[in-house]
Amino acid sequence: MFQIIGFVMLFGLVFGSYIISGGKMEVITHALPHEMMAIGGAGAAAFLISNSMTVIKGSMGGLGKAFAGPKWKASDYRDLLSLLFLLTKTMKSKGVIALESHIEKPADSTIFSRFPRIMKDHFAVDFICDTLRMMTMNLEDPHQVEDAMEKQLEKHHHEHLEPAHALQNLADALPALGIVAAVLGVIKTMGSITEPPAVLGGMIGGALVGTFLGVFLAYGIVGPLASRLTAVVNEEGAFYRIIQAVLVAHLHGNAAQISVEIGRGSVPSTAQPSFLELEEALSNIPNEA
Repeated sequence: MFQIIGFVMLFGLVFGSYIISGGKMEVITHALPHEMMAIGGAGAAAFLISNSMTVIKGSMGGLGKAFAGPKWKASDYRDLLSLLFLLTKTMKSKGVIALESHIEKPADSTIFSRFPRIMKDHFAVDFICDTLRMMTMNLEDPHQVEDAMEKQLEKHHHEHLEPAHALQNLADALPALGIVAAVLGVIKTMGSITEPPAVLGGMIGGALVGTFLGVFLAYGIVGPLASRLTAVVNEEGAFYRIIQAVLVAHLHGNAAQISVEIGRGSVPSTAQPSFLELEEALSNIPNEA
């Protein structure tokens, strides 16, 4: 919502100030199609040259994510803590054998099936199950498990930040591509040096539209979208950090209630449940779960 408001303000204030100060939109609208073809085409070509198909697809999807915001809501964090509470409680009270059926086939698990939104995130489910599977194989050193989880998180986070980095690289290139388009316009103008001053002025103005457009796209549109996408990916990454915090706390011998309380401290402040809210959520879990 705020991104849409921001774009309305961006176009309204930039072009509004230009019109109010006496600028003529005819100069911009006349030069815009071919300048946009040069800058946008060169930018798109450079984007294709410098990125893999996976990153390109991720960038297209990332634009929607920049507007939609993080996919995890406050209720999802409560669900994650509840899920981890059930898993660690089962492991501590009934042993690893009771847990094996849940982590080997999470789709059929009575514990995992209670949290359908988390089940849709394959990385979250695999991350939990793979870590618990290591524990069932007698890897009980908290430091080794934490190190293994950290490497998985770093790889996942790096891969999900690549579209944002690609968009930022495009934003960095757009001002220079705008200069390229402007130089071409100047070359065209110099080839018509015998024309009257009024004609030359219009041609120079059209050439300068290229410089304006490159800077405007870079710092007004693409750059802010890249920054927003980075912020969204970073916030979503906190969801998986909670898994690490809870399971490592469990390996240190803490009770399930204490482990999820440690994990609650890693929840982003805007979505963090209070101690009483989490306690109520845990107490509402049916005994048969």
